[in-house]
Amino acid sequence: MSRTMTAPGGRFGSAPQVKVARTSGTGESYVDYKDIETLRRLLSPNGKILSRKRLGTTAREQRMVSQAIKRARYMGLLPYTSATI
Repeated sequence: MSRTMTAPGGRFGSAPQVKVARTSGTGESYVDYKDIETLRRLLSPNGKILSRKRLGTTAREQRMVSQAIKRARYMGLLPYTSATI
């Protein structure tokens, strides 16, 4: 009996493999809210923050991602909706 293996991400396609958390000189990990290109990859086409399951991040990294995206939106670096993405 032969079994076929599915690709990572299942039937919905593969999730974007983006390393979001960086390590500072002191060894602490962080997500930079000024790095707009990386943060844009973490958003859906409609401007929603993608889930941990889609991104493959840990719970701590996901909290840092959401905080960085919210900060970037507040500063005007990222849009709140898909009208300008």
